[in-house]
Amino acid sequence: MPNNDDAVEKPNSERADPRVLEILVCPVTKTTLEYDEKAQELISRAARLAYPIRNGVPHMLPSEARSLDENKA
Repeated sequence: MPNNDDAVEKPNSERADPRVLEILVCPVTKTTLEYDEKAQELISRAARLAYPIRNGVPHMLPSEARSLDENKA
């Protein structure tokens, strides 16, 4: 029996679905997010937080977010 796995496009599990990213909002401020593809983060300018995307899954818990103010001295 032939293997049809090659005929089906497999999703890249490392990348977040752009359609999902478009509908997500900051859980703190309920404002829109900016996608930083290079850093694999969703940025909330209003909350000054960056939510990580790991293995294609956005982690939208404020406790897991990085503060955008942490780089300021």
